[in-house]
Amino acid sequence: MRAPRSPAIAVVQTPHRCREDRTAKTTTYGTRAQATLTDPILVFGIPFDFILFALTLLGIALFHRHTLPIALAGLGVIAAYKLAFTGFKDGPGLAGLGAHLSHEFSLLSNLFLLLMGFALLSRHFEESAIPDRMPALLPDDWKGGLLLLVIVFVLSSFLDNIAAAIIGGTVARHVFAGKVHIGYLAAIVAASNAGGSGSVVGDTTTTMMWVSGVSPLSVLEAYCAAIVALLIFAVPASLQQQRYSPIIKHARAGLTIDWTRVLIVAAMLIVALVANVVTNLHFPEVLGRMPVLGLSVWVVLFATAPLRRPDWGVLPETFKGTIFLLALVTAASMMPVERLPAASWQTALGLGFVSAVFDNIPLTALALKQGGYDWGYLAYAVGFGGSMIWFGSSAGVALSNQYPEAKSVGLWLRHGWHVALAYVIGFFVMLALIGWHPDPGP
Repeated sequence: MRAPRSPAIAVVQTPHRCREDRTAKTTTYGTRAQATLTDPILVFGIPFDFILFALTLLGIALFHRHTLPIALAGLGVIAAYKLAFTGFKDGPGLAGLGAHLSHEFSLLSNLFLLLMGFALLSRHFEESAIPDRMPALLPDDWKGGLLLLVIVFVLSSFLDNIAAAIIGGTVARHVFAGKVHIGYLAAIVAASNAGGSGSVVGDTTTTMMWVSGVSPLSVLEAYCAAIVALLIFAVPASLQQQRYSPIIKHARAGLTIDWTRVLIVAAMLIVALVANVVTNLHFPEVLGRMPVLGLSVWVVLFATAPLRRPDWGVLPETFKGTIFLLALVTAASMMPVERLPAASWQTALGLGFVSAVFDNIPLTALALKQGGYDWGYLAYAVGFGGSMIWFGSSAGVALSNQYPEAKSVGLWLRHGWHVALAYVIGFFVMLALIGWHPDPGP
């Protein structure tokens, strides 16, 4: 994460700091008002905001049983620091905080509605009995796990990656008798993120590129790396899972598919897809003001509730994981990131690692503002990079709500080593095959 354009100095011990006018630009995803902000306090050249954020992430990594209070405490400390010393991007004091939260409202509310809504979707899908029928459709050895990851990858190319990950996690619970290896969970998240990286409707970041004028064909190039990465992580993850808990060879006898629940799941996904495409094509200005995608999911949930009652009992636990993610995303949005290093393939590669701990939406917005990227590389990096840590993407947080044992950075990195390896290999295979062809701007 790069500091703002202030000179590197030692720890600042005096309240006297230079001031600088910074005017933010209006984008499709929201508007920043003109505000005069105080330069951040630097500690060995690093803005103190980043140190507070890094300590929050370290606490989450070390004390994974207490992730929610640590995330909330970190957000509170960061907000208090900015209230007292530096102000926010939209201005100082409580007014600046209010304006900042107003700007982030659409993103945060969308994440909240999607994570909560897709938790109910997963229960509809589970109770439809389709996951119990999957052993009859998947190979009964490690290739069954491999095929499931491919299915998640394909689903994510046209569905939201949260939905793809939740569907994959639900099926895995049934076909592996409730015992899913953490390395395989990391692979499910990686498959959902990789699958959406080359599609302008598969991920929020690629949709941002599309709305900003980037050609869908430029984004499509990301699949050159994503497919290679899928092959790299899917095989060892499937072997891990097969050794840990082999796939069930036969479906239970006497199963009856609840087609009403299947139709509810399909309706939720189709309506969300249509709402995403139509809004981006014809009403992009609405995206910065309303959580269109999340609202569309809940409209279908309430409309179909008389047919099949949603399992509201899953929401309390899902709520905790959702608030955790929103706290991290909000804290990340307060970081003083105003520019990126010069656009290059090295920068794009690095952004993938940064997106594992930092919200990829502001990173993408900065890259679009800066220009000079080969957009296929950027789509792959910010889309897939978040898979390397469980809280690096919304799909990872959603899946960890289903599998709380995944909320350990150490176990995720230890058993999901193939995800980081796949990211690097996929990136360099793409570089070797098609080269780096920067676009001056969207």
